[in-house]
Amino acid sequence: VKMLPLKMKLFILFFFIFATIIVVFYGNSYILTAYQHSFFYRNTSLCACDKCLMEYDPWLSELMEASPEPFLSVTNYMSEDIFNWWKRIQRDKRNYTFYNKTVDKIFHIFPPNVGFTRPSPDLCRTCAVVGNSGNLMGSFYGPLIDFHDIVIRMNRGPTKGFERDVGTKTTHHVMYPHSSTNLDNTTYLVLFPFKTYDLEWLIQSFTQRYGGSNIFYVYPTGNKQHLDCHYNPAFMKYVHHVWLKRKGKYPSTGFMTLILSLHMCDEVSVFGFGADRNRNWNHYYEKLKVKRLRTGHHAGNEEYKLIEELYKKEKILFFRGW
Repeated sequence: VKMLPLKMKLFILFFFIFATIIVVFYGNSYILTAYQHSFFYRNTSLCACDKCLMEYDPWLSELMEASPEPFLSVTNYMSEDIFNWWKRIQRDKRNYTFYNKTVDKIFHIFPPNVGFTRPSPDLCRTCAVVGNSGNLMGSFYGPLIDFHDIVIRMNRGPTKGFERDVGTKTTHHVMYPHSSTNLDNTTYLVLFPFKTYDLEWLIQSFTQRYGGSNIFYVYPTGNKQHLDCHYNPAFMKYVHHVWLKRKGKYPSTGFMTLILSLHMCDEVSVFGFGADRNRNWNHYYEKLKVKRLRTGHHAGNEEYKLIEELYKKEKILFFRGW
């Protein structure tokens, strides 16, 4: 270095100083960005639980970020493109204009009320999602299910006579008309509409009683605050396309309820999903008349694999039954 001209020495010194500044600046910028990124995820998903469901995970975060709002509201209507996809599920002949008029009637009768709290560092919202699988029989899960803050049941799933295995508590009941049952004043109804008629049914059933030989209609208690029908059909498409990769004709009510619970809760426990020990997809409240039952239009095996994946990644607790 001593043999180099003065100008060359000054150039080399300047180069090293400049390079050092660049490395320090961009290095600190990268560290700050990384810290801000991790800080954002730590603080937006904080809860009072020992382990929060929404702690940052690339796989789950990508799935959840694609989600629309789970519930409809006066400022969140379904687009016509989503409507055209939705109406093909049940071949509904009513058009988009008629659907929107029906939704307007719904909001006029029932105030938007989803019946659950938002995330907070001061709260630990625990949820039990209770399916109807025959694997609940003999499980003795009842007290464990009732221990949760929110207990979500679906379709015809009864508790009377099955308290030992399924519990007694119900805070939210997910159903659609063909699987409806009576609710009490402490339970929120979450209607999963598969067609415009399902929304009309809710309006009719609130004002008068309907009955039929094949369908048992819900008789609402008259408490509008607990009749929540604002489930967003766009959420159904999201679950089918993003989670299930379009497998099956459309998602099962149980699987959509599970994905919905990821929005409602900080800790999720799943009961009563999957086939029984004999690989039959049956219900705990029915005597099995047909052996080797399968899942119909639903991609039951794919849904079960995703539940197992959520469990393996420690995002949910999965109680498989007996």
